[in-house]
Order: sequence, then C-alpha cells, then structure tokens
Amino acid sequence: QLHLAESGGGLVQPGGSLRLSCAASRSTLDYAAIGWFRQAPGKEREEVSCVSSDSGHAYYAAPVKNRFFISRDKDKHTVYLQMNSLKPEDTGLYYCARVRQTVQKECLMKPYSGSWGQGTQVTISA
Repeated sequence: QLHLAESGGGLVQPGGSLRLSCAASRSTLDYAAIGWFRQAPGKEREEVSCVSSDSGHAYYAAPVKNRFFISRDKDKHTVYLQMNSLKPEDTGLYYCARVRQTVQKECLMKPYSGSWGQGTQVTISA
C-alpha cells in the first residue's frame, strides 16, 4: 500500500500562489498515477488534477485549468501541484491519492481505496 503525505498548504491572498507536495516514503510513487482532490467545508470532494505514472499525461478539472500545474520529481518521490492565481473558491482541504490509469497511461480521477493522505489545508482570503 502506498502511503502519501501532503504538505504546502497555507493562507494566501486572492491572486497568490502555493505549491503543494505529495510525498511517498518509497519509490513506488514513481510508478503510480497520482491525483489531487479537494474538499471545501460542507461540499463533496471534487477532482482537481492527475498525472500519469510516466508524466506523459495530465488532467485538470475545468475550474483550475490554466492556473494549476501538476508535476513530479522522481528523485524526491514527490508529486507537486503548483497553484497560481488563487481564488477564494479554491479554499479547501487538498488530498493526493494514487489513481487509476488506462493501458495507454492516461490518468483517471479514480482513486484506489485506502490510498488517501491526511490532506493539507488551503485557505484563500483577503
């Protein structure tokens, strides 16, 4: 089982940037598709982005497209989510998880059960 840990959240003003990290203690993360999800208070968890195991494919949900960018550093066994032009509606608890991918290595926003980290809080407020 892949254990993941998120970090990098914080309080930022609208228009600001944050970089979230999703780290694993072993190199298994390097061969897994990883996705980011978020949950705002009182709302359902929603998709944010995912990256395939070989970084050849990435997906972005419409609300974050062209503002958020996902990447991975295999040397550090870490997947990053660079978040720019942040808006108050981006506020929430952000989670990373191992997600499924197709045979063609396209990531899907379908998490494996039990693969969730603890989350990192992102708050966008003036």
